[in-house]
Amino acid sequence: MQTIKITTSQNIDIDYEVAGLGERILGYLIDWGIFILLFFGFAILATILGYGGRMDDVSTGFAVILFTSVVVFYDLLCEILFNGQSIGKKAMKIRVISLDGSSPTVGQYLLRWMFRIVDITFTSGVAAIIAVALSENKQRIGDIVAGTTLIKTVPRTDIQHVAFVPPEEAYEPVFPEVTLLQDKDIVLIHEVINNVRKSGNSVLLYDTATRVKEHLSLRNVQMDDLSFLQSIIKDYNYLAARAEV
Repeated sequence: MQTIKITTSQNIDIDYEVAGLGERILGYLIDWGIFILLFFGFAILATILGYGGRMDDVSTGFAVILFTSVVVFYDLLCEILFNGQSIGKKAMKIRVISLDGSSPTVGQYLLRWMFRIVDITFTSGVAAIIAVALSENKQRIGDIVAGTTLIKTVPRTDIQHVAFVPPEEAYEPVFPEVTLLQDKDIVLIHEVINNVRKSGNSVLLYDTATRVKEHLSLRNVQMDDLSFLQSIIKDYNYLAARAEV
């Protein structure tokens, strides 16, 4: 399973899973399904505009040019405007990212779009499939040239999968300030703990604990960073469960 390190909005580095060939293909097919619907829409529009005679050729030509422009520039414009996602990519929860974890520049989007000619147009997608299958970071040729790849946009953990053992009935939360956190923050903390257990990255553990303390305005916490983060998860789950009762 290939991963790439991404800096989250909380300035914490998390390994995200690189999107595989299957997600890419399904996203591409979803986008083409949209193109087919648009084609029929343009065909109906051309028929309406050309109804009755002399405008028929002009209206048909206009619809063809408009449809072709949408198909050609769709990916480029969507990725620039929607943070590396087309509708198909968004549906598959994948997006384009730079290999250094930052959002791609317009130049990077342009490069990977231009190389669609090699990846897809001239080779009917064969070049892209081979490149993604064989490259270390699951990159098509355009990605390799642009220094980008596709990642899955959600961490491997979601809130329903965060380990939760109900505290004893008389349990008192250590940090009631956890109510300032959200589900996504708890998922992120859980991901950090899993990453640290696998890699022994004490810097990641310290940075995460420090940012959580700053966010909750906690000072003079008398426990180690790992125990602190585990307590934050336990307190959050306890208070969330109480709120649902």
